[in-house]
Amino acid sequence: MSGPKNPYLVNIRDLHNKPGELRERVLTFPVPEKLGEGLAWVPEGREMEIDLRLEAVHEGILVTAEVNVTADAQSARTLTDFELPIEVDFQELFAYPSEVPSDYEIDGDTIDLEQVVRDSVVLALPFQPEFAGEADEVELPEGITMVLADDEREAPLDERWAALAKLRDQTDVREEER
Repeated sequence: MSGPKNPYLVNIRDLHNKPGELRERVLTFPVPEKLGEGLAWVPEGREMEIDLRLEAVHEGILVTAEVNVTADAQSARTLTDFELPIEVDFQELFAYPSEVPSDYEIDGDTIDLEQVVRDSVVLALPFQPEFAGEADEVELPEGITMVLADDEREAPLDERWAALAKLRDQTDVREEER
């Protein structure tokens, strides 16, 4: 009895040791396990599409790909949930087995894209995600004012700082008298 089929495996039998040959394929499958952590991740079961261009070269198979998937995310500012489209490209050489070690190698008649796809997608996920127009939609608790850099208004003064503000004002007056 065998385990679940690896959806990242690509059969390259028709390209093996045939430099100059080219194939294009599209893989579409549900992501077998969660990709990413923190505030942005691709959940298990989300559909992923990989557009592949496979080129046979003397050293192995050159894979050029575009990965499209939708991540779930939480805004770093407001913790609002939203979906985030991820589109990432990569190019990687899967080398024929030899004495010289390679990061990615051809295994028989297949190449396994899992590690390169995983690395590409996870690195494309934002560390502190925000959705478009979020700054305009922030709802702050009553009595709290957000001061933006180009905002001329002053935020209401916290009573705990009143004594310091008074001292600042007195210092400003003395400097103006000089």
